[in-house]
Amino acid sequence: MHLAYPAVLSVLLFCIGIYGVLARRNAILVLMSVELMLNAVNLNLVAFDVWLRDTLHSGQALALFTIAIAAAEIGIGLAIVLMVYRNRGSSDIDRLRDTAEHPDGPDDSGYDPDHPDAAAAADVPATQKAEATA
Repeated sequence: MHLAYPAVLSVLLFCIGIYGVLARRNAILVLMSVELMLNAVNLNLVAFDVWLRDTLHSGQALALFTIAIAAAEIGIGLAIVLMVYRNRGSSDIDRLRDTAEHPDGPDDSGYDPDHPDAAAAADVPATQKAEATA
């Protein structure tokens, strides 16, 4: 078998994965696209290992290492996506920008000027705040 067949298949899989990462908004589909890209790399590693007739089979060993890294990545990635879905109600990547800290967000005291109850909390005297926390 020629090296061109697995190489072309690997390029097609990698391009589909890149398209999936760039075009999708769902975090789970982005993770699936990253997995597709890693599988394309694994296909290339094994194909070139067979083509070079390496006696140590270093391409196949590196492919196994990549599979282990991909399994860890998908486990952690899915845990993060599930946590975000439980907190936000959506796994839309565009809505994940809200999780970043804002420059005028909460400071060390816990006061957040953007919070809906911030205006109501500003009207309460400091003595009542201290009594409420005690």
